[in-house]
Amino acid sequence: MDSQNLHLSCLTPEHEVFRQSVRRFVNERIKPVASQWELDGHVPRDVLKEMGALGWLGLRYPQEYGGSAWDTLASVVLAEELGRSTFGGVSITVLTQTDTASPHLMSAGTPAQKQRYLPGVIRGDLLMAIAMTESEAGSDISGLRTRAVREGHEWVLNGSKMFITNAVYADLYVVAVRTNPDVKASRGISLMLVERGTPGFTVGRELDKLGWRSSDTAELVFVDCRIPAENLLGDVDAGFYTLMKNVQNERLVLAAQAIGEAAAALELTLVQVRQRQAFGDSLWHKQTIRQRLAMLFARLSAARHLVYNTAWAHDQGHDCVREVSMIKALCGELVNEVMYECQQFHGGYGLMRGSAIERLFRDARVHAIGGGATEVMLEEVAKRMPWGL
Repeated sequence: MDSQNLHLSCLTPEHEVFRQSVRRFVNERIKPVASQWELDGHVPRDVLKEMGALGWLGLRYPQEYGGSAWDTLASVVLAEELGRSTFGGVSITVLTQTDTASPHLMSAGTPAQKQRYLPGVIRGDLLMAIAMTESEAGSDISGLRTRAVREGHEWVLNGSKMFITNAVYADLYVVAVRTNPDVKASRGISLMLVERGTPGFTVGRELDKLGWRSSDTAELVFVDCRIPAENLLGDVDAGFYTLMKNVQNERLVLAAQAIGEAAAALELTLVQVRQRQAFGDSLWHKQTIRQRLAMLFARLSAARHLVYNTAWAHDQGHDCVREVSMIKALCGELVNEVMYECQQFHGGYGLMRGSAIERLFRDARVHAIGGGATEVMLEEVAKRMPWGL
């Protein structure tokens, strides 16, 4: 699944140079030590700062804040190569910083907010998290219950958030709250910037997950948490629409991460079946196994083309809601199918804790859930299907 073997016409030579730089970083700086991060439950801050120094935490942000002013394709390259690391928790820690949380600061922040926070975010000095999900409001963010009430020059927050990535170690949180309970759910949501250490705000239970174990995840609790009025991010009651502006980008990079993970699993399995002997020959010489792997390669190649073509269209300003929804659903399911088949061909070794294929198998499961569950994505596709194909 190397891009040199699968030509992607939308990529420039600069994108391919960038890919090789990320791949080298992954091989030298992540793979040798990330097993310990799985045990620790988080990615060390110095690694994020290294990536910040390389310019990777601000790929698409203006140079005035320290960004690289690049494009969506660069973000997709980064996400895919991080996925190839085989450590999904590392990938999502970085992508939450670059493509899930900080874009809202960039798109809706005031000049003062951006000047205060963005340079530190891009350098990796400030780790960000976005707090949308609640225990009873997952993919349907219009159902959230955390409230914020204006009192003079402050907002007072009460409620809780669940399953928040980067929650334990973040310095700055984008928090979705309900500010107007008397209007349609999607019209009464606002976004607030909450700093670590704000009185009334605590990190609750640290959550023990099946996969993404090198990514910290926790509950957040707000009890009469007071923040300055100027911490409102964007317009009051317009947070839902701010969130929707970035949701296509978020789903696109998650799909690219899934593609990278699936490619890594397939490469590992090709090595395994050539080495593993059964009934007098290698597994590779069993026609059924070769053909099953060939079909996975074909489907993965097709999905990869769709991901990159959609990223290119997104850069051109096209409406890509249908395409992004398709690839989020497609890649979220495909990566799980790839892992099932690849783990099968590893035999008992595929069940051993600490092996790359076992870790990939666990990490893949969330792709059909996080960032928009498959069922939700397919509904978005269904609403936009043409009657004539």
